[in-house]
Amino acid sequence: MTISLVVGAVIVLTAVYISWRAGRLDRMHIRLETARAALDAALISRAAVCMELAASRVLDPATSLVLAAATHEARSAGPDEREHAESDLSRTIRAVMDQDRFRERLAETPEGAALAAELDTAVTKVIYSRRFYNNAAEVTRRAQRRWLARTLRLAGHTDPPSFFEIDDAEPASFAQQT
Repeated sequence: MTISLVVGAVIVLTAVYISWRAGRLDRMHIRLETARAALDAALISRAAVCMELAASRVLDPATSLVLAAATHEARSAGPDEREHAESDLSRTIRAVMDQDRFRERLAETPEGAALAAELDTAVTKVIYSRRFYNNAAEVTRRAQRRWLARTLRLAGHTDPPSFFEIDDAEPASFAQQT
């Protein structure tokens, strides 16, 4: 009688633990999807601000054209080319913002200071969103690699999440602001 109670308790505790692990893995996947949606929103927001800046007539025509072209490439890139296109846009933003007297020239126009502030915010959001997404991807990958998750296929047939690797270094003008 006692042996059957002990065995029954072990089975129940094991089932509860497995259920808890499966639920935790499911919550990790939800967090990952939410982080990916936030990253996509931040990238779209950055592209919108860049396009607005390019069309504002605040920049010289050549700079506006280069920024608009990089923005268009980032917005229209397919899934396989997206990281490369977003990295190109980041490098273009750095080249634009690190021009001599960029902020001073923007401040001379009525909408320039607001556009610079919007661009600063958008660039920062991309940096933090990418870090948050990559952190969520790493935690999820680690949980999927655990022996219990692999053995019982708690993650189903999903592939391990991929990281989103882009060049998102801050422009040098960010350091000059603080």
